[in-house]
Amino acid sequence: MRIIGSHPQDCSITLKRGNDKEVACDYGEFPMDPRRSKDLNTKEAQMSDKILRGKDQVLHIAKEYDIKFVSLWFTDVLGFLKGFTIAVEELEAALEDGMGFDGSSIEGFARIDESDMVAMPDPETFQLIPWRATDDKPSARMFCDILNPGGKPFEGDPRYVLKRNLKRAADMGFTFYVGPELEYFYFKDAKGTETLDSSGYFDLIPLDVASQYRRDTALALEGMGIHVQYTHHEVASSQHEIDIQHTDALTMADNVMTYRLAVKRVASDHGVYATFMPKPVFGMNGSGMHVHQSLFRGDQNAFFDSTNEYHLSREAQWYTAGLLKHAREITAVTNQWVNSYKRLVPGYEAPVHLSWARRSRADLIRVPEYLPGREDATRIEFRSPDPACNPYLAFSVMLAAGLEGIQNKYECPPPSENNVHEITEQERAERGIETLPASLWQAIQLAEDSKLVRESLGEHAFHAFIESKKIEWNEYRAQVTQWELSKYLPIL
Repeated sequence: MRIIGSHPQDCSITLKRGNDKEVACDYGEFPMDPRRSKDLNTKEAQMSDKILRGKDQVLHIAKEYDIKFVSLWFTDVLGFLKGFTIAVEELEAALEDGMGFDGSSIEGFARIDESDMVAMPDPETFQLIPWRATDDKPSARMFCDILNPGGKPFEGDPRYVLKRNLKRAADMGFTFYVGPELEYFYFKDAKGTETLDSSGYFDLIPLDVASQYRRDTALALEGMGIHVQYTHHEVASSQHEIDIQHTDALTMADNVMTYRLAVKRVASDHGVYATFMPKPVFGMNGSGMHVHQSLFRGDQNAFFDSTNEYHLSREAQWYTAGLLKHAREITAVTNQWVNSYKRLVPGYEAPVHLSWARRSRADLIRVPEYLPGREDATRIEFRSPDPACNPYLAFSVMLAAGLEGIQNKYECPPPSENNVHEITEQERAERGIETLPASLWQAIQLAEDSKLVRESLGEHAFHAFIESKKIEWNEYRAQVTQWELSKYLPIL
């Protein structure tokens, strides 16, 4: 069975047993068009569309395909994938009442005296896992919402944090769509940064030795219902990118977690190591997660306006202004590691300055140029996040910043017409162009003082996140690095 699509209710299905006919699909022609077409003319396809919508259908498919084990996935506050596996005999009870677990050992969850948690599977996220165990028996996974024992959502659950922010958007009449581009590196192993090639952007064989790894990863993602649009070699040696179909933010956050696991799993199967570390090699481009985003009202792109010079509606301009205004304070969430700030330096295609442009990729926000007839593709691209962030929290703070701009009708500054890296510091100051925080510590201080970050994350997740980041920073600043030894030991 292959369940293909980005959003459970809008995806298309491919089921195949033996020589049975596959049901194909049309994914739409252009990024950021949230509407899908369906081909659900066969009985199997119609049945499969319902699999993702209810408990009974999950139980049916588990029996039909002789699934033996189901993994229940969730994330901690830092975005690490957590989970446990249940036997299929426990599936019905899990779907009805959830599965209890000890949350005291999960980063950012609960104290030991408040450790009881319940993982409630979301049946709409049910998917077969494409890699098999040694017994070749199929298994499946579902993402879970974390509840308190009484059934109330746990406020520290990153998935719940995103749901709260999406509800705010929905109350304003919007649906939030995102299309992140995650970059990553392949290395020989996890012990060092020995690259596999010396290829560059869009290079093909024979230089791109990892094309098979990308292909196998794309097939694994498609097998788990995540439509792949492109795969290619990136700018740096041994750096790669697999672009997945945009969708609503909650589904995409689940997809990002699945993507990162699939990339690492396939790499391991090939005997190499994949990393989403933002800046693993000095002197080379780091890995970013450029997030394309838009708001829709029903089927209409709320960001498009045919009468505007840049084809941006007032909402799009306010949203952009909100991201620019609050970018500094949300950076601790979108770029949450000490290493993240080794990427955010001039000269390596990573944004540093708070500006927007239509063409330049040096600016924090890029607005892709409008193509006639592609109104639904109007979007903005927020370029600072990196792929090691917690996607649930990152999407939350980006959305919150944009909605704040809309609610308060922030004035959007004019676009940058020149490469913002190349103009003088005085010119940037005259134009009011600020910079992103230069270190995790600066970012922590800005986030800790931010009302927007506190409200968008909620008190529990906010305090757990800030405390964890302070611990990381204090551990880092006490280290004596090789750079310091090489620089100072011979002369001091």
